[in-house]
Amino acid sequence: MYPQKTPVVTNNIPLNDNIVTFAELLRRKGYATGFAGKWHLDGKGKPQWAPKRKFGFDDNRFMFNRGHWKKLVDTDDGPRIGGRAKNGRPNYNLNGADEKTFTTDWLCDKAIEFIEKNAERPFCYMVSIPDPHGPNTVRPPYDTMYADVKVPIPVSLKKTAAQTPKWGQPAGVTANQLRKLMRNYYGMVKCIDDNVGQILDTLRKRNLIGQTVIVFTSDHGDLCGEHGRLNKGVPYEGSARIPFLIHCPGKIKPGTVVDEALTCVDFLPTAMDLLGIEFEHAVDGRNAAALFTGQATDWHDIAFVRSTPRAPWLSVITKRYKLVYSTNDQPWLIDLKNDPNELTNLIGQVKHKKLIRNLTIELQKYGQAHDDEHARHPRIQSWMNEILKQED
Repeated sequence: MYPQKTPVVTNNIPLNDNIVTFAELLRRKGYATGFAGKWHLDGKGKPQWAPKRKFGFDDNRFMFNRGHWKKLVDTDDGPRIGGRAKNGRPNYNLNGADEKTFTTDWLCDKAIEFIEKNAERPFCYMVSIPDPHGPNTVRPPYDTMYADVKVPIPVSLKKTAAQTPKWGQPAGVTANQLRKLMRNYYGMVKCIDDNVGQILDTLRKRNLIGQTVIVFTSDHGDLCGEHGRLNKGVPYEGSARIPFLIHCPGKIKPGTVVDEALTCVDFLPTAMDLLGIEFEHAVDGRNAAALFTGQATDWHDIAFVRSTPRAPWLSVITKRYKLVYSTNDQPWLIDLKNDPNELTNLIGQVKHKKLIRNLTIELQKYGQAHDDEHARHPRIQSWMNEILKQED
């Protein structure tokens, strides 16, 4: 479902009780289900271990609601945050975290334990790793592994005012800051790589790799100096685009690349089709299984991305173009193929008038069909109406 229907449109809003997750569908079919890591869908509790509302993840002992904790430990009373301040309150400090207690290691170890326990039956386990995320710290030896690496500086770090929409203003990140930040960032990523490798090795040793669907993805991208920014919150590719790697033996040919624009709402119907799981409840997403299996012939290449309520913007995206409507700037059309750094606004170019109009119609239809309040914002609505008045 789109965020406005769940209704988690920003952090710390509880997920509605009536939401049916992919894990719940699999649980109903007899799968053992579990979750370890950051959940962030049960309100303001922090860390709030094992939320009472499980949403299909039966074993959620190692699920925590909020926080980018760097050290986690097991105790007789259950999991706890290992980083502590002098007053005893949990914090994001490493506190001597090692290969057993550093959060990435600890969470992936829980996944391996779950696989070992449930290897003889169908299972579904989700590992939600907080890294890479600030604070940019990681345990040894990853903290020094990239100390001598030359950090590439994004072209868009320095750009003119004409190349900068109001929704994408720089946040003051400098090249020197980036050089310091990224070395530990690379270490966090490498630690994830190594732990995912251990999970895959466990599946191989159990002879399960050939009958297990594996998905590696994320909830958002991460700006690393692009456009003078860090983290997320804007429709730039570094923020809004996410990795999506899938291993589906016997159905998806290795090396397959899908270029069409998809979003998170497409995951459930696509994954359930690949797993052969039928369901009856309505979903907003589209079943893209045929794209991955090479059988799609008439796929409509379109996707929609929205902001949090704080600074409303709406984006309609294809594999090549991105049109952004916001409350504080003129519309922006970006050609992702010819302008991968997203520096040029094509909105006024006559040759793109028909494209802009068609994308606007798609966005307007989405807003009406899915009751998106951003599409009703007077400023965004005014811009869309202005575009639609223009002749082709």
